[in-house]
Amino acid sequence: MPKFVIERDIPGAGQFTAADLKAISQKSCGVLSSMGTDIQWIHSYVADDRIYCVYQATDEALVRRHAELGGFPANRVDRVYSVIDPATAE
Repeated sequence: MPKFVIERDIPGAGQFTAADLKAISQKSCGVLSSMGTDIQWIHSYVADDRIYCVYQATDEALVRRHAELGGFPANRVDRVYSVIDPATAE
């Protein structure tokens, strides 16, 4: 299944409390459970004013539909074609 990186512009995201992040996560999981098995949330990175999410989905439209249903911004959605790390250099 293709992997996608989603950039979400969310002012102040880096200041969210553990309770805020839990609520956002619960909302996302609730939406995902209603969408079936063609989309899966892998993990997210919380930065100052953005959250970067990694998803697997059959297509970009599903990623955008999840954002719409959950009320989350999806300012940019990019398909991941490869993953590299220090071991790639060996």
